[in-house]
Amino acid sequence: MTRELPRHAMAGVPMLLFTLLVLGMCIYGFVYASTEMVSGEAGIAILAAVVVLVADLAAMTGFFSVSPNQGVVLLLFGKYEGTVRKEGLRWANPFLTKKKISLRIRNFETQHMKVNDHDGNPIEIAAVVVWKVVDTAEAVFEVDNYEHYVQVQSESAVRNLATAYPYDSHDGEMSLRGATQEIAAHLRTEIQDRMSKAGVEVTEARITHLAYAPEIAAVMLQRQQAAAIIAARSRIVDGAVGMVEMALERLAKNNVVQLDDERKAAMVSNLLVVLCGERAAQPVVNTGTIYH
Repeated sequence: MTRELPRHAMAGVPMLLFTLLVLGMCIYGFVYASTEMVSGEAGIAILAAVVVLVADLAAMTGFFSVSPNQGVVLLLFGKYEGTVRKEGLRWANPFLTKKKISLRIRNFETQHMKVNDHDGNPIEIAAVVVWKVVDTAEAVFEVDNYEHYVQVQSESAVRNLATAYPYDSHDGEMSLRGATQEIAAHLRTEIQDRMSKAGVEVTEARITHLAYAPEIAAVMLQRQQAAAIIAARSRIVDGAVGMVEMALERLAKNNVVQLDDERKAAMVSNLLVVLCGERAAQPVVNTGTIYH
């Protein structure tokens, strides 16, 4: 595995002044040899000036600029020589191949993908991935195209995540819709595991779109409503039973009234009807005894 090697490149401004000075001297040499020297000496001087001029122009091809949050990978005939990160105008061997890599933070949003969740229900899911290159050598040499690699592996990780959890759950199980923070952390970890070999760091990953597939959306909406009603009724019943128990205990503790089993059953029945009913209770005044 190729790791990034920091590479120092010469400052570009002094080298630029030097090449311009050599260029000026070459032009002066041409003019001086043509006007002041005899033909034999002039030919030698012009030839020397041409050689120096060609070398100077070749040296000018060694200039390159490095922007903030950018790295330049240097290759010498296919051999990795290092990465320059210091910004500004730099100069290096003209025979070096220079490839610029952005180190800025980038966003990638996956397509809306249709997959089956853990329960086998078809859902639509999409996510956004925030990433940046941290190792230029791995990004260039370990994968063919690191940007395409990020896209493909991100979508693959999102698909894998969707199949590992149900869309929704009412029994406390972790779900895609209910545990957003845990799901986002799991997604980021899974994508990072895939990106580490490409020199990429994932700073954030989060689901941006989550819905049932259109063909089952109406049915699943009814299922969600039914599940919500059942859950609400369950809590109402639990609360009602607790209130009835508390009422019976306080009546017995304070000796307010002595109730036999039949009267307790009637009282429990009436309280449950009042507490669990959907409509307001209508009071009925009993003018006789409880047995008539």
